[in-house]
Amino acid sequence: MGMGGLAMKYDRPAGEWNEALPIGNGCMGAMVFGRPASERLQLNEDSLWYGGPRDRNNPDAAKVLPEIRRLIFEGKPGEAERLAVLGLSGIPETQRHYEPLGNLLLEFGGIDPDAVERYERRLDLERAVVTVEFTHRGVRHRREYFASYPDQAIIVRAAADRPGQISLTARLERAGWRYVDATGRSGTDAICMTGATGGEDGVSFAAVVAARAEGGALDAVGEHLVAERADSVTLVIAAATSFREKDPLARCLSHACAARAVPDDELLDRHVRDYRELFGRVSLTLAGSGNADRSGLPVPERLERLRGGEDDPELMALYFQYGRYLLIASSRPGSLPANLQGVWNDSFLPPWDSKYTININAQMNYWPAESCALPECHEPLFDLIERMREPGRRTARVMYGCRGFAAHHNTDIWADTAPQDTYIPASYWPLGAAWLCLHLWERFRFSRDFGFLGRAQETMKEAALFVMDYLVEAPSGELVTCPSVSPENRYVLPGGETGVLCAGPAMDTQIIRALLSACLEAERLLSDRTGAPCDEAFVREAERVLERLPKEKIGRLGTIQEWYEDYDEAEPGHRHISHLFALHPGDQITPRRTPELAEAARRTLERRLAHGGGHTGWSRAWIVNFWARLEDGERAHENLALLLGKSTLPNLLDDHPPFQIDGNFGGTAGIAEMLLQSHDGAIHLLPALPKAWPAGEVSGLRARGGYEVGIRWADGLLTEAWIKAGCDGVCTVRVPRKVEVRLGDQTVAVRRDARHADVLSFEARAGCRYVLTAQS
Repeated sequence: MGMGGLAMKYDRPAGEWNEALPIGNGCMGAMVFGRPASERLQLNEDSLWYGGPRDRNNPDAAKVLPEIRRLIFEGKPGEAERLAVLGLSGIPETQRHYEPLGNLLLEFGGIDPDAVERYERRLDLERAVVTVEFTHRGVRHRREYFASYPDQAIIVRAAADRPGQISLTARLERAGWRYVDATGRSGTDAICMTGATGGEDGVSFAAVVAARAEGGALDAVGEHLVAERADSVTLVIAAATSFREKDPLARCLSHACAARAVPDDELLDRHVRDYRELFGRVSLTLAGSGNADRSGLPVPERLERLRGGEDDPELMALYFQYGRYLLIASSRPGSLPANLQGVWNDSFLPPWDSKYTININAQMNYWPAESCALPECHEPLFDLIERMREPGRRTARVMYGCRGFAAHHNTDIWADTAPQDTYIPASYWPLGAAWLCLHLWERFRFSRDFGFLGRAQETMKEAALFVMDYLVEAPSGELVTCPSVSPENRYVLPGGETGVLCAGPAMDTQIIRALLSACLEAERLLSDRTGAPCDEAFVREAERVLERLPKEKIGRLGTIQEWYEDYDEAEPGHRHISHLFALHPGDQITPRRTPELAEAARRTLERRLAHGGGHTGWSRAWIVNFWARLEDGERAHENLALLLGKSTLPNLLDDHPPFQIDGNFGGTAGIAEMLLQSHDGAIHLLPALPKAWPAGEVSGLRARGGYEVGIRWADGLLTEAWIKAGCDGVCTVRVPRKVEVRLGDQTVAVRRDARHADVLSFEARAGCRYVLTAQS
């Protein structure tokens, strides 16, 4: 993609929040509206949540658990559910919720919105800078907005092509000032806002705006910053809470004033250099069969054309990179993980509290982290998992009498692990920690970092101990979870009664099999590497449990069976497709190793879609990944087009509806899966390439085994690929046509797989770059 191709362009200011453009540095986020006269920056700080930590575990859980289990096994889900609401729910029933920081309101003097011409608003993904430009009565105005990670601040710069043209008044606001303890100024060039979020042990917060003007006059009056007839004005916004800082206001003031002392060019340069080190690792060019260049068109117009049936491969490449941009902007080392809205939320009671929903949504946020070369952005999730261990041990012990640590379908800033809500299809599902810990294993699979695995192993084992203790013997003698749910679907009993609570839903068994297998492999690998003995007792227990888990079942409709019994679904087009976890993000179902299960997975997807599935953004994104794993490029592309056409807002953010960021991250991961897969023992080049992308090039994607990969194709066929090895070992590649492998000017000896003509392997050395060239 050429310069200009990686910019999101608009020809008017944002009329509402869903048209504003996001910037962020992990801890802070802002939505930029780009209005010429009355500008608004809606601000967030990632640790600004209502209230403090609590122990919400229900002390009566252990008392009601045996009865709930008995009722489920006797086919009386309704009675079990009534008891669960009483005895398993958190007390109180809800966790903490995320809140906005407020708004920076900027009034620009002397600008008449009706006299604005040649307006342009753009987000440059290569620099992570929003620019707004317009002409007003012969003067060209330019404003730049960016969120700097090195300087931990948001920077706004307003200038014009003639001196003395910038007059502005700035003030900080939060919910009409109702949730603010104090606003005021610090000296003549900074304003501040402080408050607390209420609740016992709630967090206190502060925000500061420090200003610098070139030319003209600058003063602080009351709670306003006022610049008169300046050549340019630079605003530095800092925010902090007591979650991290003893004195948030002092921290903000020192931070903002330090950044204000840095020249504008240097602030921008530091920000761009830091951002590019992450963003610049992956490039993607997708060329269609036509040669129309739409990169100059406003994004809403491009989305409209896509809805009308036009192909726009460049828009899909832009969307892919926007997902990477959003992950960098909402999840950096030291920040909290990206929540349901990343870091961008303007509501005091946001949808689903803008928490971490860990029955898929928080996990989906991190699907692109490893494959799309942003492993640092994964770290905030690992930090949260570590913080969940202590509360999760208490939940496991108090509620279920189990070892290890457990979490349900939600957690919050305080790493709360007790059930959230009394929403029966979701609340009483105890495998949240088990699924999250698979992210630790994925990090190792991509990096081959044994130091990391050594640290992560105990956490994974702790989650495994819980699930092994939680399993109970079904009448068949198999081990199943009970009670649980298949998030968030309902089944129909033969008598017509609908149920939710169940024993042994397919997803639970798939997650447990994946986690125990990962723990066993980690034991073996670390023992081989260090010479230390394996934990024999754990290994024996895990192996025994694995032998007694139910096998995957294909139901009477030819689909993967969602529940332990072959029940009808109450909602065949349900947004959750939990029973295909083994296809993605898991890897127990693959077209080659398990062709019958892969065919049943295909039928499962077809049935879901035939009944209206994929109607939420994140669900559609998951479907893209499923089709990619089934190596069906046409269906993957069709659903990607639907994700953009039906579930994407004018600012390209994902629409559940309402806005929820997981679909952006799932969509980016899905595009990567279409081009490169590595979950099934080989680096698979172009596994699901659609006809709509006949030519293209991608570089910098990551594959499991510690590899970095680039691929070029034309006329729908691979022309060249390169693989850089991160460690010594045998590199196995599945490649759709005959290739020659070279290292520099040397031909590399390859072994062909006797059973699979498209699989070859060669000895790879760490740090070496191998070039695969197609042979005609």
